[in-house]
Amino acid sequence: MASVAFHVSGLTKVYRSGEVDVHALRGIELEILESEMLVLLGPSGSGKSTFLNILGGLDRPTHGSIIFRDHDLGAMNDRDLTLYRRDHVGFVFQFYNLIPGLTALENVALVTEIAARPMRPEDALAVVGLKDRMHHFPAQLSGGEQQRVAVARAVAKRPDILLCDEPTGALDSPTGITVLEAIEQINAELKTTAVIITHNASIANMGDRVVSFADGGIAQIAGHDKRLPASSLHW
Repeated sequence: MASVAFHVSGLTKVYRSGEVDVHALRGIELEILESEMLVLLGPSGSGKSTFLNILGGLDRPTHGSIIFRDHDLGAMNDRDLTLYRRDHVGFVFQFYNLIPGLTALENVALVTEIAARPMRPEDALAVVGLKDRMHHFPAQLSGGEQQRVAVARAVAKRPDILLCDEPTGALDSPTGITVLEAIEQINAELKTTAVIITHNASIANMGDRVVSFADGGIAQIAGHDKRLPASSLHW
């Protein structure tokens, strides 16, 4: 049995909008296992991104607890959350957020300079299949290549958790599958716990489990006896 990476209990997030309370999360209960590939499905506004931001230490819960390996994220001060993000979490977003004036190698090296136990930037780019493109600038790379640089940047510090918010949202199907293959490889080889947000139900087939969000809560959790490889997906 895999050990638990996150134990989430009664997790609630309420935002104040003028005179109205907006309930983004309503009492989430979930355990996320070490080395698991977890896919979060649901429409816009269902709470997926809010949940991911709290997992990554970018936001705090209003109520409830989120425990990462015996550490209560909700009780951490700003400095401890910064160290948690630096030492344990890699982020991949829909938009690549690369620095235009730096090469792929230099974009990845920015992260390795502050990480506690980094990979060599060259090795991180090799993992995502960009060994021969490392000296190219973002404008010289395709959208899929830029997203793979973003994945390499996220994993170069050897994070325990890789959090991906719509990583294929701006890509066509073949290019998106290439990015998913890189995430799949990192999950398999580095044993990194991966959480992927997507609107695309096809991507759910590559997860160990699929968590469906609706109206700030979990509507369903479905497990897969056998994950499908990213190379077999299409949409």
